[in-house]
Parts: sequence; C-alpha cells; structure tokens
Amino acid sequence: MATDLIKKLKERLFIEFNKRDRSGIYAVTSRELAYNSNKIEGSTLTENQTASLFDTGLLPISDNVYRAKDIEEMNGHFLMFNHMLKTLDEDLSEELIKKFHYELKSGVFEDKANGYNIGEYKARPNIAGTMQTSMPAKVSDDMRELLIQYKNAPKNLTTLALFHVRYEKIHPFQDGNGRTGRVILFRETLKNDIIPPIIHDENRMEYIEGIKEYSETGSSDKMYNLLVKEQNEYKKTVEFFLG
Repeated sequence: MATDLIKKLKERLFIEFNKRDRSGIYAVTSRELAYNSNKIEGSTLTENQTASLFDTGLLPISDNVYRAKDIEEMNGHFLMFNHMLKTLDEDLSEELIKKFHYELKSGVFEDKANGYNIGEYKARPNIAGTMQTSMPAKVSDDMRELLIQYKNAPKNLTTLALFHVRYEKIHPFQDGNGRTGRVILFRETLKNDIIPPIIHDENRMEYIEGIKEYSETGSSDKMYNLLVKEQNEYKKTVEFFLG
C-alpha cells in the first residue's frame, strides 16, 4: 500500500541521511531533486557532475568551464534538502521557508554581490517570465494569507498543486523561488504521507504552463496533472529501493 511505502521511505531517508549513506534512496533523491530543480533554472551542470559534487565535493576534469554560481547553488540545494529533512516535524512557516532560502543561497557570491536579500523576502520588484508577482511591500501579507489557507485545507495533491502555483505567483524572494517552492512541495507531500513528485527538467514547459494557467485563470489543473505524473515516476524509484 502507498501508506506503507511512504512510511518506509521516510524511515529510510532519515537513516541514510544520518549515516551519510550515499548509495541509496537518500542520495538518489537529493541528487535528482537538486539536478532537475537547478536545471529548470538554467544550471549547466550534468547529472554526472551533480552526482560527483554530491558524492565527493569535487567535479570531474573537463574541457568545459564550470560556472561558479551553478556549483554554489547545487551545493546550496543539497544543504536545503538536508535542512528540510531535519525540520520535517515542524509546521510549515515563514521562518522555515526563509531558512530554506538561506541554505540555498547563502554561498552564492553573485547574489550577495547583487545585493539580494539572502534568507529574507525580496526588496525589489521582480517578475517570473512575463508574470507579475507580489510587490515587496505585500509579500509578508500574501505569504501569511497563503500559509493560513494552507493550514486549514485538506492535505492532498490538489491542495499542494494550488499552494505551489500561488507561492510561485507571490515569488517572495529575489531569486530562488522555484527551487524553494519545489522543495516545499516535496516536503509537504512527504510530511503528509503522500508520495512526493520531483519535477523533471524534461517537463519544464508543462510546469511553466501550469504556473501560467493559474496566473491567467486561477486554475491549478495543469499543475495537478503534472504532479500526478511526476509522483508516479518517483514512486518507481522508491519501489526500486524499498519494494
């Protein structure tokens, strides 16, 4: 049953994380989520390079030039994922979301040089593609309202699809909104005994269309359908390791 599988998954993730086991479901999940989430945002690192960085902290010798920001953000994603596991018993809050952002971005020189708030809400207006997002002065209120509505909603994939597109529409941080949002999505499914989805870069256009649909119509149907598809893919990975 799915409930038994998710309980085994949570148990195994914590065991392997605490033992720093880099050969099982914890390693595969952290790497797959980091690779795809960063790739969606334009990272140039390959899956093999991501695995090497996770396993050894080193990148293989290559004729290609590595972009420092890609490496910094990949390492930051690993840290964000670890913090997500360590705080899984906590209720989702603004403070916790800000901490996820801090873990992701605190080592990124370019963001610091640009004067971006690290671990704090944005100070400058921004857009996501052509989508207008919450103005900086409104972010705190919008996030508070989002979290109140989420707290009072049934915890299922329909609710989480709507939460995710609303979060991306708010776009609370100067940069790193997609990556923090996708980690929150993974976290909240895991926390509520739902098989998590991992959004793959190959489905980037479906993902963007899901956010666009909400922005234009208020519907989260496309995002929900994508999450179901990605959930089924991750379930195959879980079953491979945990049967």
